[in-house]
Amino acid sequence: MSFLIRVQIPDRPGNLGSVASALGEIGADILSVDVVERVGGVAIDDLVVELPSGRLPDVLITAAESVEGVTVDAVRPYAGVLDTHRELELVEEIAAEPGRGLQIFAEGVPKIIRSGWAIVFGHRSGGAEQLAASTSAPQEGYLELPWLPLPRAAILDGDDTWVPQTWQELGTELAATPIGKPDRVLLAGRPGGPMFRAAELARLAHLAGIVSVVLDG
Repeated sequence: MSFLIRVQIPDRPGNLGSVASALGEIGADILSVDVVERVGGVAIDDLVVELPSGRLPDVLITAAESVEGVTVDAVRPYAGVLDTHRELELVEEIAAEPGRGLQIFAEGVPKIIRSGWAIVFGHRSGGAEQLAASTSAPQEGYLELPWLPLPRAAILDGDDTWVPQTWQELGTELAATPIGKPDRVLLAGRPGGPMFRAAELARLAHLAGIVSVVLDG
C-alpha cells in the first residue's frame, strides 16, 4: 500500500538521504520525493512510499523521526497518480474542452497538489452554488460559505462554524483560491492533513489564474 508522508527536515546536505535510508531499512520503497517548501533552514518534503503488505504506517513515523531533527507532519494513504508537474497538461485539457473546463480543473487539482478532493463554487445572490467537483468530493448539498466572494487565495480554518461536522471529524485541512474573479472559487480539502503550506497555496493560485485566462479569454 502507498502512503504520503510529509516530513520537516533540517535543510542540510545528506539529511534527505538519511531519511531515505531509514525508510529503506523497514522495507519502504520510495516512489517519489517532492520539495514543498524551504523556510527558516527547514525543508518540507512530501514522500510517496510503498510499504510491504502487513506493515502498519506507524513504522514510517518511527523510521523517519529516528533521523536527528526530522519531524513527521502527517502520514495518509495515497492512491493518486503521481502528477506533480502536470499543470501544463491540465491547462491544455481545459483549452481543448472549455465547456467542461471547471469540471476538468476540479478533477485535476487533487492530483497536482495532493488534496483529497476539490469543489468549484460560484457566488450568487442566494449564496454559494456548486459548479463542479472531483469524483472524490464529499456530497454535502448546500453550504454556507461566509468567506465568499474570496478576493485572494487563502488557507481556511477547518474548525470554523461553516465547516461540516464530518469534515471536522476527519481533520480536513482546507485551502481556497479565486478562479479569475472573487465570486468563482475552488475549494480543496485534505482529510487528515497535512496542512497546506504557503508555497502550495501560491502554486494553486497561480494555476487558477492561468485557468481563468483560458476559460474567460
